[in-house]
Amino acid sequence: MSDAQHPVAVIGATGQQGSRVVDALRAADQPVRALVRDPGSGRARALQDRGVEVVAADQEDPASLRAALTGVASLFLMTTFEGPDGPDGEVRRGAAVADAAAAAGVPRVVYSSVGGAERGTGIPHFESKRQVEQRLAAVLPATFLRPTFFMENLTGQLAGADGEELVLRLPLPGDVPLQMVAVRDIGTAAARLLVEPAAVEGDAVEIAGDELTMDEAAARVAAVRGRPARYEPLPLDVLGDDEDMRAMFAWFAAPPAYQADLGATRRLVPDVRDLGTWVGEQMAAARAAG
Repeated sequence: MSDAQHPVAVIGATGQQGSRVVDALRAADQPVRALVRDPGSGRARALQDRGVEVVAADQEDPASLRAALTGVASLFLMTTFEGPDGPDGEVRRGAAVADAAAAAGVPRVVYSSVGGAERGTGIPHFESKRQVEQRLAAVLPATFLRPTFFMENLTGQLAGADGEELVLRLPLPGDVPLQMVAVRDIGTAAARLLVEPAAVEGDAVEIAGDELTMDEAAARVAAVRGRPARYEPLPLDVLGDDEDMRAMFAWFAAPPAYQADLGATRRLVPDVRDLGTWVGEQMAAARAAG
């Protein structure tokens, strides 16, 4: 376990993945330092209320990164290709964090990349994450956590009035298996690796909690929700001129695509969620929210 006197740094702590990493670290009584652009934001203040140290740092400001990363036990990093500069910006920001972490003497980093990053997929935002991996590996000890398709990508499709048939839609044939994982389990796996780097062999692990065709996924959703559901495949043309997403879904459609180590996933996250468990949790959360 990490030295209790030194916090684990989390970049992206107010976002989807980073917040789950914080949850898992705090559940294990690990001190956390959240690096955020705006410490005065509502989400940042909520972290402070939970005992998380919040410091200002910007991936476009190397000096702020070096200062914020000084004295930490380890670092969780995720990057995004979203924004006007796309994958190129993701590479630039990831390199800036890598260099700042090395300059600050960060002992090790866990980087949330993507399943298949190392396999030359040609998908722009997979290739950018691979470049970030390579930069990190060149300057400091790093472990690459490579999640598969997020179950949360289906959240918006689970809504609907009671009794109505649910229709899941993706630009993917219904009979092609797709590995997937819940974001909460990504956070649990990352937290484990941050405090116990020997929890996996080697410097990378691809993780998934389930593997289903979308036809099977619809049947699973129907069984859990107790209402009809079906899957309707869409053509790639629905993605328009988004070459990145077109490349990704074309890759999904020509297996093997994701190649998660399900055994290693379960060793990191013994209660890893399958799709049915995740859907049940979404239903419970919706009921609790009123």
